[in-house]
Amino acid sequence: MRCNYMSGDIRDLTVEQVAEELQVNPRSVYKWIQIGELLAMDLGSGGKHTYRISRADLDAFKQARKTKPDKEN
Repeated sequence: MRCNYMSGDIRDLTVEQVAEELQVNPRSVYKWIQIGELLAMDLGSGGKHTYRISRADLDAFKQARKTKPDKEN
């Protein structure tokens, strides 16, 4: 088990938990992991992926996807 004292998190998130938090299909989370947009640890074996995402990596992903204000004026 991972312990992150700075944020208070004591465990990493599953793909399903990330999908629920972001209100998206888990397939979207798998896609982001596969293309390298969302960092994750692969704890699986035998060709089966079992991903865990740290809170810090999810927060960085969310920050990177924030839209920027349009500066037309």
